Amino acid sequence: MAADRYLSFTGTAPGRFLTRRLGLPRPVPLSRWSPQHPRLDGTLRHLVAGADKPDPALEAVLARTGLPTGDDTAPPAAVLLDATGVRDIDALAEVHAALHPVVGTVAPSGRVVVLGAPLDPADHHQAAAQQALEGFTRSLGKEIGRGRTVNLVRLTGPDAAESTLRFLLSPRSAYVSGQVIEVGPGPVTSPGDPDRPLAGRTALVTGGARGIGAAVAGTLARDGARVVVLDVPAAEEDARRVADRLGGGALTLDITAADAGERIAAALPDGLDVLVHNAGITRDRRLVNMPADRWSSVLDVNLASVLRTTDALLEGGTLRPGGRIVATASIAGLAGNAGQTNYGASKAGVAGLVRALAPRARAAHDVTVNAVAPGFIETRMTAAVPLFIREAGRRMNSLAQGGLPEDVAETVAWLAHPASGPVNGQVVRVCGQSLLGA
Repeated sequence: MAADRYLSFTGTAPGRFLTRRLGLPRPVPLSRWSPQHPRLDGTLRHLVAGADKPDPALEAVLARTGLPTGDDTAPPAAVLLDATGVRDIDALAEVHAALHPVVGTVAPSGRVVVLGAPLDPADHHQAAAQQALEGFTRSLGKEIGRGRTVNLVRLTGPDAAESTLRFLLSPRSAYVSGQVIEVGPGPVTSPGDPDRPLAGRTALVTGGARGIGAAVAGTLARDGARVVVLDVPAAEEDARRVADRLGGGALTLDITAADAGERIAAALPDGLDVLVHNAGITRDRRLVNMPADRWSSVLDVNLASVLRTTDALLEGGTLRPGGRIVATASIAGLAGNAGQTNYGASKAGVAGLVRALAPRARAAHDVTVNAVAPGFIETRMTAAVPLFIREAGRRMNSLAQGGLPEDVAETVAWLAHPASGPVNGQVVRVCGQSLLGA
């Protein structure tokens, strides 16, 4: 990966002086998860808008995140505002009143999480007030700075949101900001070992030999999964190296082959619990100069293969009840990108697949379907991008820096968690709240 020298420079005294004087982005190195740093440093401030007092059930869930509460004197590491009771414009004033005094005191790399309720189609005042929380959250994320993130969670009940709150109120979510995550009804399975929630489960990661795929494989293995690394035959050596390091297995095949799903099923006779669709390619060129083979190859790898293998593994019963499918979309599919009509189409198609399949897969197979949509992630691929384009990609987000493969991997691990059953049909951007798109 190419070093982010600008990020390093802004941490020096001359860098701080120049960026302040010239009005340039001032990124802060993000505090990410490690075995030595499993939690945020500091306390959690629990605030309420639209209700008289905190919900005891929510307080019990927050206590299990590991962040201490109750100290109102020290700068908080995280602030959670329960705005599920906001039903009209007057109650929205309580959102301002609650956050206005404390938001500037949140520690660097801290978290602000707003809880909202589903929009009530029978009450347009409630729907307007709750929808207002979305614009509020995304706007606050773009101004809060200092490596802090802001997200909105719409939930039906606090117990269903525990795995989501654990993720968002931790260093694992360092590059996830400006997101609206819906947590609906669904089964919550508490893992036997909270530190290894995927113990006893099998995960398959396509495109797992390098980059983001290898990071996803490593994170799922860290969480206890037996990981099978799938990649093309040309990457067999890398795939086996990753698999050996993780104590898993390697599988090499062409994911675009018509029988790829059947071959995966044959290699996993005991079944599969987590399917991560990460394999993808780019063949960039403006549409006016794009030959048909560049279009079809990208659509085949990035979308058609996802559809075919998902159908085969679901219909054949390879994905066991309680399973998780996590596909890889992209902000290029959500916001568009010049020179990537093929790639953007394929990744938007992934988002469409997720939203349509999720309720049916839950009902028929007890399997959830979600997607991650990475933004600018520091990989060997982005290191080869020309300097000025690379710098623009790094700075055009609220955190003013590129993400790491581990940021995507941590998000996949949250979606794969046994207790994340209520999270279904979501497309979660891992982009530092990119300034492109919503």
